[in-house]
Amino acid sequence: MAQEPQDKTPPEPGSELSPTAREMRSAAPYMAAVWKLVGGAVVGVLGGYWLDRWWGTQPWLLVGLSLVGICVGFYAFLHEMTRLGKKR
Repeated sequence: MAQEPQDKTPPEPGSELSPTAREMRSAAPYMAAVWKLVGGAVVGVLGGYWLDRWWGTQPWLLVGLSLVGICVGFYAFLHEMTRLGKKR
């Protein structure tokens, strides 16, 4: 009895996933970049709000740290997007 040759090539990574799961996996790096943008802004706003309440300097630290947080988040977002662009 002759045996049929077995395919020894490993399956492509992610081939066992559904099409929706593959799309979600390919979108993950872009979602991470967006979270860096949002996270920077949220940390700046919450930090400014907390320091304003602690030191009684309303609204100056909230405004200042919000701007810093938005700038840092935007920088991290652009840095991540250029890194992803170089990868392709």
